[in-house]
Amino acid sequence: MTDPFTAAAEPTRRRILQLLGSRPMTVSEIADEFPVTRSAISQHLLVLADAELVEAEKVGRQRIYRVLPSGLRKLQAEIDRFWTDELDQLVADAHALRSTP
Repeated sequence: MTDPFTAAAEPTRRRILQLLGSRPMTVSEIADEFPVTRSAISQHLLVLADAELVEAEKVGRQRIYRVLPSGLRKLQAEIDRFWTDELDQLVADAHALRSTP
């Protein structure tokens, strides 16, 4: 099984999660939002499903994808473990450098 942090690290998969966060969608509806093939989107969805971030429900000939709240909680837990005080300091340093003339 793919861990949620790794699955969500890829930009296309993050965007898919954002789209599905607003409402369940078919593969075709998701693919319409990207300049890649439906097949490529299906592969991304398989990775997200393997990481338990999304699930699919077969309705007739279509699959309707939706985010899994439990998967998003796992992802948040991964981010919380990753985010350390050192990263907070790095962000503060970056902001300070950006505001320095």
